[in-house]
Amino acid sequence: MIGAIIGDMVGSIYEFDNIKTKEFDFFDGRMEPTDDSILTIATADWLLSGGNPGDYYLRYAQAYPHPMGSYGSGFVTWVHRASRGNADPYNSCGNGSAMRVSPVGWAFDTEQETLAMAQRSAECTHNHPEGIKGAQATAQCIFMARHGATPSDIKQRIEQDYGYDLSLTVDEIRPRYSWQGLDGVGNGGTCQGSVPQAIACALQATDFEDAVRNAISIGGDSDTIGCITGAIAEALFGVPQWMGAKALSRLPHPLRQVVERFTNTY
Repeated sequence: MIGAIIGDMVGSIYEFDNIKTKEFDFFDGRMEPTDDSILTIATADWLLSGGNPGDYYLRYAQAYPHPMGSYGSGFVTWVHRASRGNADPYNSCGNGSAMRVSPVGWAFDTEQETLAMAQRSAECTHNHPEGIKGAQATAQCIFMARHGATPSDIKQRIEQDYGYDLSLTVDEIRPRYSWQGLDGVGNGGTCQGSVPQAIACALQATDFEDAVRNAISIGGDSDTIGCITGAIAEALFGVPQWMGAKALSRLPHPLRQVVERFTNTY
């Protein structure tokens, strides 16, 4: 899941200041882990320790209440409700379910288990069908990639099973994409408005760094698209050791410990 964390950090400074080029300083000194990294690590902790995933998302949000870029407004409302005992999901199709799911893609040996646990990770908050679908599609990409599937194999399967259109190239997406979705239609903060683009950025890359550069260059919700793309690209290409070490060095010690435990376990 270090790929997800790197993608999040690299995109953190461009979330509200999109950059439409692949030519940028990859590890800018201003970058920080956002809610995407925090909740991804919460997912890893849940998989390591067991229990209810929603309890981990609440606990981590309370422990790290003010990340760069903040949490989504719907999730913040849920945190306030859950802290008072009402942890019912809020029918969200936001891309938060997809950005935090990557550890699930590494933790199980069958596709059936992977998809079931991706659903569990999503539906405690994001129980809208599109929210669940975005998490499952992301986890399935990771599962397939780490089992040797080619980008072409993954593209065909994701289009077939999830109905996502992955036909556009990154160069075609870039001038047409924004926070308002593709061609200003939809919402780039939803799963359906960002997960297909993030997957395309990973599948069309030449290596891990190129994938993250693709993701940041298309604009929109840059940290989350970077997070999803980076998660898939890690499974496809691996992550250079120096990149992983640099990202880990930017995490608070308790979060770094969870990442290291997860990596050693899976």
